[in-house]
Amino acid sequence: MTVTAGQWQLQEAKQHFSELIRAVRTDGPQFVTKHGQQVAVVLDIVDYRRMTGADVVDFKSFLGSVPDLSELDLERSTAPARTVEFE
Repeated sequence: MTVTAGQWQLQEAKQHFSELIRAVRTDGPQFVTKHGQQVAVVLDIVDYRRMTGADVVDFKSFLGSVPDLSELDLERSTAPARTVEFE
């Protein structure tokens, strides 16, 4: 097999797919070539989700995940506000 570091010929990538996936997990993204031209890249799922924002929680879900705040002391001060002069 003639695989350059991080680069696989398409036919070899197909024949050695498990090896390709192992290389992705240990060495990072792997490029697949066809007739000497890079045509695809195989990424670890963690990298893919980070790049696409697939693991980003939408705002509604984020608000739903906030813990119960009823035990916090959130009383507002009764002191008068300071005076601000506008010029």
